[in-house]
Amino acid sequence: MSGAHFYTGLPDHHFWSRAVGGVAPDRIAPAPRARFRIGPSDRVATAGSCFAQHIARHLRAGGFAYYIAEAAHPIAEFVPGLAERLNYGTFSARFGNIYTTRQLVQLFDRAHGRFAPKEQDWQDEEGKWHDPFRPAIQPGGFESRVELEADRGQHLAAVRRMFAELDVFVFTLGLTEAWMSREDGAVFPLCPGVKAGQFDPGKYAFHNLTVTEVADDLDAILARLSEVNPGARVVLTVSPVPLAATAEDRHVLVSTVASKSMLRAAVDVVERNHDHVVYFPSYEIITSAANAHRYYAPGLRDVTEEGVGHVMRVFFDTMTEGGETHPPKARPATVPDDPGVLDRIVQVICDEEALDR
Repeated sequence: MSGAHFYTGLPDHHFWSRAVGGVAPDRIAPAPRARFRIGPSDRVATAGSCFAQHIARHLRAGGFAYYIAEAAHPIAEFVPGLAERLNYGTFSARFGNIYTTRQLVQLFDRAHGRFAPKEQDWQDEEGKWHDPFRPAIQPGGFESRVELEADRGQHLAAVRRMFAELDVFVFTLGLTEAWMSREDGAVFPLCPGVKAGQFDPGKYAFHNLTVTEVADDLDAILARLSEVNPGARVVLTVSPVPLAATAEDRHVLVSTVASKSMLRAAVDVVERNHDHVVYFPSYEIITSAANAHRYYAPGLRDVTEEGVGHVMRVFFDTMTEGGETHPPKARPATVPDDPGVLDRIVQVICDEEALDR
């Protein structure tokens, strides 16, 4: 009979049979590293891909201090749904989807005067103006370049305030595939020409970030954040939403697995090197083989409310204290036309979906 070895006596979460195979699928709870907990008074800011919006909804519903640095004008409150249509409150500032780590670093640098992209605006055929770095933020576009510049100035001031005043920053990594300016390396959230602008292969280049580049970007944003807010804590997650389209010459499923794997590997490297950073495993909960894709709606991109609920139960149980352990169900800002699917899927703003239209 064999004697004791390294694995003898380890807690149940170390073993597949006890933590996954022998547990009901909706009870699987991969707890993150217990480095800190979020309290009700902590100002929590969110940014990132589409999935980050679910975290924001549930934090508000759970009574936590979800931090909005850029709010709509009070007059918008008199028109139901206007603030949401103008993309206020979707994230902590009106930056829309931030899909890549490079985009996040450049947002910080633009807000703090460290980077001024050569390309500042796009004008469409109707004469409306669009922000290249928030191409879908203003439905229909801005009426003038002056209006665009004024809005961007206000926005970047809010971004500076957000980074300086937040207590916890939750960032959801979504993609490694990016389109950038050949002139100065500025990264856009979408391929130019999809929502605004005109695609020109002489001006824009496709780039797929490597694991090393993603890790370096995360280290860069952590260093920058510590300069303006030394006490800030960071929660990193990886979006379980597959790519809507790939620019690589291969199957979109292959690109999805490659992209998510690179993001997950980079986060693992970074988390090990920073005590104020925690990885939260929303990606693993949703994509686990134990759930056999039941957390995806038809089409296999949208995460159902059942799946989001599972993620947030684990989040509140393991990452928070002093609030609602199981927050009331958060209602979506927009819902599908068919009310019968309201409890099954929650719509989020996902600019990337425009790639497949």
